[in-house]
Amino acid sequence: MKEKNNTITQLNDVVVRFAGDSGDGMQLTGSLFSDVSAILGNDISTFPDYPAEIRAPQGSLGGVSGFQARIGTSGVYTPGDYADVLVAMNPSALKVNVKNIKSNAIVIIDSSAFDESALKKGEFKTNNPFHELGLDRVDVFEVAITEMVRESLKDSQMSIKDIDRCKNMFALGFILWLYNKDIKPAELELKAKFRKKEKVLQANLKVLTDGYNYGQNTHASSVTYRIDGRDHLPGNYTDISGNKATTLGFVAAAEKAGVQLFLGSYPITPATDILHELAKLKHLGLKTMQAEDEIAGITTAIGASYAGALAITSTSGPGLALKSEGLGYAVMTELPLVVVDVMRGGPSTGLPTKSEQADLLQALYGRNGESPVVVIAAKTPADCFDSAFEAAKIALEHMTPVVLLTDAYIANGASAWRIPVLIEYPSINPPYVQEHFTEDRPWTPYLRDKDSYVRYWAVPGTPGYEHRVGGLEKDSETGEISTNPRNHHRMIGLRAEKVQRIASSLPELEVLGDKDAEVLMVGWGSTYGHILTALNEISAAGRSVAMVHFKYINPLPKNTEEVLRKYKEIIVIEQNSGQFAKHLSGAISGLNLHRYNVIEGQPLKVKGIADEVLNLMDTKEESKI
Repeated sequence: MKEKNNTITQLNDVVVRFAGDSGDGMQLTGSLFSDVSAILGNDISTFPDYPAEIRAPQGSLGGVSGFQARIGTSGVYTPGDYADVLVAMNPSALKVNVKNIKSNAIVIIDSSAFDESALKKGEFKTNNPFHELGLDRVDVFEVAITEMVRESLKDSQMSIKDIDRCKNMFALGFILWLYNKDIKPAELELKAKFRKKEKVLQANLKVLTDGYNYGQNTHASSVTYRIDGRDHLPGNYTDISGNKATTLGFVAAAEKAGVQLFLGSYPITPATDILHELAKLKHLGLKTMQAEDEIAGITTAIGASYAGALAITSTSGPGLALKSEGLGYAVMTELPLVVVDVMRGGPSTGLPTKSEQADLLQALYGRNGESPVVVIAAKTPADCFDSAFEAAKIALEHMTPVVLLTDAYIANGASAWRIPVLIEYPSINPPYVQEHFTEDRPWTPYLRDKDSYVRYWAVPGTPGYEHRVGGLEKDSETGEISTNPRNHHRMIGLRAEKVQRIASSLPELEVLGDKDAEVLMVGWGSTYGHILTALNEISAAGRSVAMVHFKYINPLPKNTEEVLRKYKEIIVIEQNSGQFAKHLSGAISGLNLHRYNVIEGQPLKVKGIADEVLNLMDTKEESKI
């Protein structure tokens, strides 16, 4: 808190967590709060945290769904370690989330729902859940939400069940009042969502206003808060989830390349939204196919690629395992293909709705034979747009499969996003044979550009370039099937070198923080915001530390070894058991890597990272004494 002005306190940021039963609409409530904040100029970062069970018993501990949103004026890179405000719609929501809030948090409860039956479902032994949970320092707002919503809509001719579905809007209205947010953007969002359900729309609008007015008219809190937006670069802003940004990145790439977009995919949590979002855009001429299984998903995409399309298939960890043979086939045929792996907790079915970075080695090496592919990883929900665009550009220009790694955290989470201007993005130029092959000899399908080692793309139907490709090894010159030992060795080398030469077109690693520090923090993918925040906090405490973050995993940026060898101590921070550290050690010999690994299905905690790094720094300084 920076300053107080009568009853309004100015804040830089706040973390709000909405929690309730899976049917209480907490995901919608959190999304609307985030949308309103983004529209009003705030930075945002969100984290939907919901169970895998389709429907656990109502009011039970297993059925609690949560949505955490951090909004701020600046410096918002994560959804926050712990919430400043918890909205708990029932006792189970309070109990499940007690570990996710600060000791002095504001807790808003629907007091109507804290009856004897609900307390029993939450496995409380007394009628004082706050004392039982040791929440002696929290500031509790008891609001009879269910009771007031039922009274408000008693003449609506809606059933009690339908009326209760509106109580999440009362909570949203109350939070908007508490943080001095304009209610109109929320009203517009509701009008768009329920435009075909007039009765539902009017009920939700009324209850939203009731919640706002309840706070204002009863002076429910002696202090309210304000978090200003800030001036951003000119442009249009919205908030966007990682999965939606991924789909739009592919659409933009297809437009830039002048090719048709095809997605062949089988539904799997948490990647299914990519299929859903692209299917909504069929009016743009793209094609989507819900395949009968993962194997069909990737093989239909390979067929579309052979026919000249930007071919995509999306999945999550178990699906990537099933696609491995198809992915190897795309390596062998050297066709452009993007495989999106939205990582989740594993192995096997694992934690379908939880986040993890544990598919990295599978993406890099999970195929038979020598089968190199490009692997890149998105940093934030908004960065999924650029990452998808870059994955498509690399695949199309270098005739290679690309695995794009995101995870449940950034795929379902959202961040503020400046809608890009497509003309500012680079062109995409596939190596069409009729335009790029200039040698004075007959063309065959595995002849390559002498610098990039990329084979030329002869789209079927191009006169004079009839050919065949397939899973059997081909002669590098004639393109005919070959079992010649020397040719096989040569082709393996050509395919690997083609991928490595892509590094020359990638951005170099950028060191953030104190470039002269002794300790370097290293991360990749979705841990970007957490490591950056830890860097800022450690630096603000007067300690010297640096960080690099890898978006390009294979090939690595060409200055990787030069950067890493400058630092005495390197700590690799991952949400797995150290897979990227293994990859780095294999690529660069003699590195002394420390590891920080937490695999809990939840985003990393900034405090945990900072404590680990500070402990390493203290240990090294003590050893010098």
